[in-house]
Amino acid sequence: MVGSSVAGTIAVAALVASIVMVSTTPQPEPQPTGTDLSALYDEDLAARPNTVEIDIADHPLYDAPMPEAVDCDTPALDIGSDESWQDFATTTGECLDLLWAPVMDDLGLSSRTPEITVTRESPDTGEEEGYTLAYYESDWNRITVVLPNVRQLSAQIPVDEREDVWIALMGHEYGHHVQSATGILDVSHDMRWNAGSEDDELDTLRRTELQAECMAGIGLRGVTGGDGDVLEVVNANFNSGGDLDTHGSASNRAFWLEQGWSEETVSACNTYGAAPGEVT
Repeated sequence: MVGSSVAGTIAVAALVASIVMVSTTPQPEPQPTGTDLSALYDEDLAARPNTVEIDIADHPLYDAPMPEAVDCDTPALDIGSDESWQDFATTTGECLDLLWAPVMDDLGLSSRTPEITVTRESPDTGEEEGYTLAYYESDWNRITVVLPNVRQLSAQIPVDEREDVWIALMGHEYGHHVQSATGILDVSHDMRWNAGSEDDELDTLRRTELQAECMAGIGLRGVTGGDGDVLEVVNANFNSGGDLDTHGSASNRAFWLEQGWSEETVSACNTYGAAPGEVT
């Protein structure tokens, strides 16, 4: 038994050695064949591409006609159920994706459907002027609904009006997604970062948020079918409260929501070219 074991060990050692010997034996250099591709290289392709300048007050997006309404059957919303919120938000997001797709196609943009999530964790610290109902994260292409906060507001909204209000909320956050896909959001972030004063920073932020509110009007009309009562319901529950330094006065929020709801082209949402009084 011992002898055979030793012999087996030696045999394995010999095999390993032979493998090493084969792998280290010099191989002949391969000879080039075929076409020399280096002769076909275009040195211009190695140059850094030109920077694309985006004018957020004169953007091709504004030339687009308002998207046509889509057939959207949102599920009934049970405000006490996390799963119901997820289903409602996801379905609404898919409808908004379908609504905005022709605009993205006309602009030659490839826009990934944003991820839709819900959370029980509020991002608020208690120092804000209001509380966060939902938010969009461009780095992750994600819309998140903050459940404790939407439930708190839902308790103050008549049962038969709640779903229209939350469709408008999703339309607002999807508006930020449209801003991201078109490059508007990046420019807006840069303007805020480089603002010379807090007033200038807040002015840019309000223009960004009010444009998203205008796009909420587009989404609300496109998903609900355009019943005028819906606009009144959303403004009564969303935009009749106090003025917000970050999101604009109640009257301006209502104005921009109606712009998106009623006008013929997306130019109605050009808050960056609007007069200062319309974005306070």
